[in-house]
Amino acid sequence: MNIALIILLVFGFFILFSSFFTVKQQTAVVVERFGKFLSIRQSGLHLKIPLIDRIAGRVNLKIQQLDVIIETKTKDNVFVKLKVSVQFMVIKETVYDAFYKLEYPHDQITSYVFDVVRAEVPKLKLDDVFERKDDIAIAVKRELNEAMTTYGYTIINTLVTDIDPDIQVKNAMNRINAADREKTVAEFEAEASRIRIVAKAEAEAESKRLQGQGIANQRREIAKGLVESVDVLNRVGINSQEASALIVVTQHYDTLQAIGADTNSNLILLPNSPQAGSDMLNNMIASFSASNQVGELMKKRSERGNSRRENKVELPEAPEETPDTEE
Repeated sequence: MNIALIILLVFGFFILFSSFFTVKQQTAVVVERFGKFLSIRQSGLHLKIPLIDRIAGRVNLKIQQLDVIIETKTKDNVFVKLKVSVQFMVIKETVYDAFYKLEYPHDQITSYVFDVVRAEVPKLKLDDVFERKDDIAIAVKRELNEAMTTYGYTIINTLVTDIDPDIQVKNAMNRINAADREKTVAEFEAEASRIRIVAKAEAEAESKRLQGQGIANQRREIAKGLVESVDVLNRVGINSQEASALIVVTQHYDTLQAIGADTNSNLILLPNSPQAGSDMLNNMIASFSASNQVGELMKKRSERGNSRRENKVELPEAPEETPDTEE
């Protein structure tokens, strides 16, 4: 076979295969003829004239994202870094403008983001930047849409994804937040302490009231028991004074017994001699005798006074003197 024929066949196959090309989904191909725009081909299999037509470029029709980091100053003179994420895409009907009018779309978008953010943030204080970040994102989107639509791009969304103040400012904000939370904790602890104190005082008051009622009832029952004991002793020939003395001595020894039964008791009863009970009884009997004598003496004096008043005689009135009459 002739070598020239082989070369011709290889060249023919090359020309044939170079005439066909494919375009992927969500992609547009710009075809030029002798350096002049010819057509825009969408996804699929396409044909072009070899050596005359050429693929000038491919345009991505998918949604793309560009992250822009801007450092600017707030109204209260705090330097802050903002990260703005811009989501954009090429309009399918304006691929020509996107390919031929704008060479570096990322640089163009970045410039507009810088311009809008540095115009909006200096109007706000640092706290307002955090609260109104959505307003900043809306302002960026509005400005970009007006500018980029001319070049065949549409802005899908803009997001302020990060706000990073200076490290010293962040530390100060954290300290303020911590101090505010500690203040809240102290207020809650104080309120809880107040509730506990009030509840404890109310419980103690109720306890004292019930304890007072119990003591009153106890003393009432003790008094009833003493009255019954005195009545029983009177029936067997023991008078009230002796019965009272006997009851007091009995209670004295009962108290001593109760104190001795508790091993942990440190109470000392004075007087605490073995003759204390008999001394107490003798003192009580002497007191009762003295009180009886005083009572008898007072009774006699009262009777004498009454008898003197009854025996008192009224004196007659003197007759009135009559004046002498002249004859």
